[in-house]
Amino acid sequence: MKYIFVAGGVMSGIGKGVATASIGRILKSKGFRVTAIKIDPYINVDAGTMNPVEHGEVFVTEDGTECDQDIGNYERFLDENIYTDNYMTTGRVYQSVINKERNLEYNGKCVEVVPDIPNEVIATIKRAGKKVKADFVLIEIGGTVGEYQNLLFLEAARMLKIVHPRDVLFILVSYMPVPEMIGEMKTKPTQYAVRTLNSAGIQPDIILARSIMSLDEQRKKKLSNFCNVQADDIISAPDVASIYEVPINFEKEDLGNRILKKFNLKSRQSNLKDWDNLVKVIKNSPEPIEIGIVGKYFESGKFTLTDSYISVIEAVKHACFAQHRKPRITWVSAEDFEKNPKLLKNLNKFHGIIVPGGFGNRGVEGKIKTIEYCRKNNIPFLGLCLGMQLAVIEFSRNVCGLKDATSREFKQKSNNIVIDVMSDQKELIKEKKYGGTMRLGAYECEIKENTISQKSYGLKNISERHRHRYELNNKYRQILQDNGMIMAGLNNSKDLVEIIELKDHPFFVATQFHPEFKSRPLKPHPLFLEFIRTATKK
Repeated sequence: MKYIFVAGGVMSGIGKGVATASIGRILKSKGFRVTAIKIDPYINVDAGTMNPVEHGEVFVTEDGTECDQDIGNYERFLDENIYTDNYMTTGRVYQSVINKERNLEYNGKCVEVVPDIPNEVIATIKRAGKKVKADFVLIEIGGTVGEYQNLLFLEAARMLKIVHPRDVLFILVSYMPVPEMIGEMKTKPTQYAVRTLNSAGIQPDIILARSIMSLDEQRKKKLSNFCNVQADDIISAPDVASIYEVPINFEKEDLGNRILKKFNLKSRQSNLKDWDNLVKVIKNSPEPIEIGIVGKYFESGKFTLTDSYISVIEAVKHACFAQHRKPRITWVSAEDFEKNPKLLKNLNKFHGIIVPGGFGNRGVEGKIKTIEYCRKNNIPFLGLCLGMQLAVIEFSRNVCGLKDATSREFKQKSNNIVIDVMSDQKELIKEKKYGGTMRLGAYECEIKENTISQKSYGLKNISERHRHRYELNNKYRQILQDNGMIMAGLNNSKDLVEIIELKDHPFFVATQFHPEFKSRPLKPHPLFLEFIRTATKK
């Protein structure tokens, strides 16, 4: 196996995950087996307990691991499922080492931070690669070089290079600022980033130079001289309108074959025809479609941070691209509708509305008002996880006459808890054991015939990913059905409702699972595709 470490310089958020995923797509297009690993330098054992506004979306794998959003990028670009061995945190690595020590697996030796922690990182990397028989294992190290939290993972990379000198490559993704008052691209921050990496015993083989514009030859030569990297190994990575352009841009500079050359492998032709066609569709779809996402995890002071819903955003885009439509997504604050219900009429300007997942009761009543408005005014509506639960609450209150209908999550005591916690989780919640206690990962679902869901999937049995504690209370299924709600999808093994729909509505579908996690740019998710199809008719 060949190992490619991807680290970041200057600042976070410059696109290491997309760069890693794009390199993976290029190598896969050349006929290699590729997998990707994300390392997060957090003490958290997984991403499930992290604030989505600060850290971004919690992505869920098929086998139920709550992980960083970059795993979603890997899956979308590689068009392959990524599993639990491909995600590491500082907490998870330490936990594994401590468990081994308690099980006497170190045979009485003194267990130390170095080398035992880096050795555990290396063992995990190798295990993930062997599991899928990968030719290339891409390892993205979260954060930026120079952070104290990264040192042990950089040490692992250095140690692996010593053992496998011909099989390890280092790529630095670094930012090249263009200060407005100066008007010139500056290389000094990247020079310092490279020297910081050198201090950890690592010399980058390739630099991906991120900036608002393409790198010129003068800047390439300067970086080459001061960073000890050949000019041809400095790849320009300018801002693009769509992340799906990134593999195409990298290949314009022959990045794939430069990587192969570093490993003394023969050059191969890339087959990115389908990807190239996708980019052309994205660029040449002028007719817009307006989609509103009503949430609460996107406001941070004066800034709008959309990473909290990145899989939802990408799933909408995939479905729009398939319809040759230009997605225009607007962020709608649910709390605004609580303060001023008259603003609900603004929803009429959208072709479709999505209420995504979330936790806690902030903004809930605003979302319920949104759902009611969509139901009454025939606006195409897609509810995801919490969005489904709130659709049930809204219907229970305003159609079934259960005015105090609510969820156990929001109110512990009520005559009508229509959304309740799973019975096997009640004791854990009492003990405040929240981490990793939800229904996570893939579960089967049987779809009812002659429903929008059945039309969308074209299948009777499906499998979708979950991340939640609360379910539709089966005690209320009959009254909901008697008033017109369709239980369109069921998990028969647990006797749980997975999908609800409404009669006599162009598209009113809500799922307990998260379909967005399985959408791919070349394979849009069926429910999102049907949602966008219906929205285009509005």
